[in-house]
Amino acid sequence: MPASLFKLFTTFFRIGLFTFGGGYAMIPLIQRDVVERNGWIGKEEFIDLLAVAQSAPGVFAVNMAVFIGNKMRGLGGALAAAFGCVLPSVVIILLIALFFRQFRHIEVVNNAFMGIRPVVVALIAVPVFNLARSAELGWGTAWIPVLSALLIVAFGVSPVYVIIVAGLAGFLWGKIGRNES
Repeated sequence: MPASLFKLFTTFFRIGLFTFGGGYAMIPLIQRDVVERNGWIGKEEFIDLLAVAQSAPGVFAVNMAVFIGNKMRGLGGALAAAFGCVLPSVVIILLIALFFRQFRHIEVVNNAFMGIRPVVVALIAVPVFNLARSAELGWGTAWIPVLSALLIVAFGVSPVYVIIVAGLAGFLWGKIGRNES
């Protein structure tokens, strides 16, 4: 049974409200609510959707919300899910912008923001490892993100070129693998 517009909105509002660290930190919450709790899509489709959402221009979490909302209820579902996803961030950023200037010189506030940084890194790292496990990636493919990061950071290669080359390599690998089967 398709989700109501209200259910889509509230699901993604809750995800947006309780997730710090951006779209990648939202992955476990989105998976829990969309796949496990509500059964709107399956685990395999979720992994495919992650790849599409990462490849599409725009904010990753919003792309996920739009794709899932569209699958459930069409354009109205896409709008409800996307609005639910971004509304908490907009409100929180507005509140911080209004009041941060008054408190930024206080050492405790600065220390709190510095303390949040490692937590955000962990919130992003955990879904990456879980996705690698779900996609059944092993140590034989671990060199790909390491090489990509090295090319970008150490050699200044544009991430756009890395993504294009990786996409073409994956396409060719898929063609070769299917022909051998």
